Formats: sequence, C-alpha cells, structure tokens
Amino acid sequence: MTDPTRSRPVYLDHNASTPVLPEVLEAMLPYLSQHYGNPSSTHVYGRVMRQAVERAREQVASLIDCDSGEICFTSGGTEANNLAIRGVAAANPGRRHIVTSVVEHPATSGPCACLEAAAYRVDRVAVDHTGAVKIPDISAAIGNGTLLVTVMHANSETGTLQAIGEISGLAHATGALMHTDAAQSVGKVPVSVRREEVDLLSVAGHKLYAPPGVGALFVRSGTPIEPLLLGAGHEHGLRPGTENVAAIAGLGQACAIAHRNLAEEALRIAALRDHLWGRLQQQIPALALNGHPVNRLPNTLNVRFPGVSGNALLAECPAVAASTGSACHAGKNSASAVILAMGVPPEQAAGSVRLTLGRGNNRGEIDQAADALIRAWRKLQ
Repeated sequence: MTDPTRSRPVYLDHNASTPVLPEVLEAMLPYLSQHYGNPSSTHVYGRVMRQAVERAREQVASLIDCDSGEICFTSGGTEANNLAIRGVAAANPGRRHIVTSVVEHPATSGPCACLEAAAYRVDRVAVDHTGAVKIPDISAAIGNGTLLVTVMHANSETGTLQAIGEISGLAHATGALMHTDAAQSVGKVPVSVRREEVDLLSVAGHKLYAPPGVGALFVRSGTPIEPLLLGAGHEHGLRPGTENVAAIAGLGQACAIAHRNLAEEALRIAALRDHLWGRLQQQIPALALNGHPVNRLPNTLNVRFPGVSGNALLAECPAVAASTGSACHAGKNSASAVILAMGVPPEQAAGSVRLTLGRGNNRGEIDQAADALIRAWRKLQ
C-alpha cells in the first residue's frame, strides 16, 4: 500500500486535527504496553491506572485554571458539548430557553436543535463582519427564563475570539449558566475559566496534539448537571464507562506541553501566519481576510481568493493540505455558513480557504505553501 503522505504536502489544517506529539505518545505508551488494570480497581494494577488519570486531570485543570475535581474526561469535544448542553437541560427543567450564536460548531448547534425539537426556545444571535457575536443582541436575547448561554470561544474557521467574559456576565445577571466550546482555543491562547467566569467549558484532545477520541468538560463546582449515559459512577458520576487511560494520559501531557510554552509558541506561529498573509497579499490582488484582523487565534488565516472557488484552488494545489472550512462540513461545495453569516456575498465566500498552522511548521514550509497557492491561483485565472 502506498503512503499518501510520502510527497509530504505542507500541513496547514491544524484546526481540523493535530499530529500526536512525541512526548504525548511517550506518555501514552506505558498504558498500552505495560499497565492494564481497571482504574476503579483497588489493587496495585488499578491504582497505577487511577494515578495516571488523576495526574492528567491535574494537568488539564492547570492549563485552564480550575480545580482538578472540576474536570470530567469525555470521548472528545462533541461529547463534552452534548453533556454540557443537554446535561444542564436535564438538571434544570424549570428553564427552557437557550441563547447561542449562528456560527457554532455542529457539536453545539446540534444539541441546541435537539432541545428546540423538544419544545425549548433557542435564540441564535448574529455576528458582525469580523465574526464576533453582537453583544447588544446577546444582551437583548437573554432573559429571566434563560437556562443556558453557549457561545464558542474561538471560531474554527476564522479564528475570531469571542468576548466570553462579557457574555458570561450578561448570562449570570439573569441566573443563566454559561458554556463555551473552547476546543479551538485551549492550547493556543490563554484560557482561564476563572477569568472568563464560565460554568462549563469543552476541550478536544486532537486539537492540541493529543490523540482523537479524548476530551474533557470543565464543570464548575455546584453546577446542576445530569449525565447523558447510564452506568456506573465514573468521572464524578457524569460520564459512566471505564476511562481510556492511555488517551487521557496523552491529553494530560499535551496540556502540560501547551502550558509550558504557550506564549512563546503563540508568538512564533502568529509571526509565520502573518508572513504567509504578507506573501499572498503581495501576489494576489483583491485577496481578502475573513475574520477579525487582530482578535483571533494566532495560527489561523482564512482568506478569500478572488475569482476562484476554494475547492478548485486546493484541488489545483496538492502541495498544501488545507481546507475550505470546518472538517465537519468536508465534501460540501457550497460557501461556508460561517463566512456567509459575516455578510460576505456568496460568490466571494466560495473562494475562502482556511490555512491553520501548528507546532511543526517552519518558515521554509510557509514559503513553499505561499508559492504553491499563488501558482495555483494564477493557473485558475
């Protein structure tokens, strides 16, 4: 079987998934090759596994600034979002109103739609031309009957960061709870649940160099929430099922690595991102930026190529591995709903390409990618 990565295109799709770091793999291996007890068992085999889970819980908590007992491990960001939204609804039947945004990931918009079908009222707030949620609209939507406000911390397509702390204040003023999907921001920018004053926050392992299939939900102590699955009392009674210790250990190590050099790595990647933007701007007239020019993830560059579709451009540019939007919408040729929600005309939005950098990228690769994208655009003219 041929290896599809032998030609090694420049990987600029880190918002879709990240490679597992060597240190992360090293942290996982003992729980795949040496240790095999059940973390709930009281004998030495089980205690070794339980210690690994609790160590990882402390590493995740340290990165997002909470107590380790407020971390619940899940199978990923999708489960964390579902547990947050639907679990809070199950525990608070007296309130049946949810406020969210029009640019949420399907892992958030899906559970909201599910509750809407069950006679909950869901208000979806618009965004401005940068992709930022309109705070006056959020304020107007929240009322005394609001159960939950759920707005993502950073958009996966544009990288635009939302004013989560301000939105939390508006939610709490009426007694509502605040949840944020921080799958894209954790490990890329500082995230503090204390500073943002959120009640629930979702983490996805494969977005920060841990393996797919593991994530976490921060649940502030005292937050009323019910489990979605029925079983034993694992993860503080919120997520039954024997823990995936190897993956959890990997997530913990990935969080420890991110915590170790978060600021330095963010500056390095932002410089590479801006260099890529500068190279493309020099050679492609009328190239436009999607998202906020400053208040966005340091690794994310979403641009509109004039006169071409993003899908056609990437098909013509096999030297670059990138996407036209969220990987969860892969295969769709229509313009991104996120870009359209920002007021971009459909014919322009169709030319959007998301270029997202990561720890493995360097200046040479970015220059290669810029050259390849410019050649592909010129060929399509």
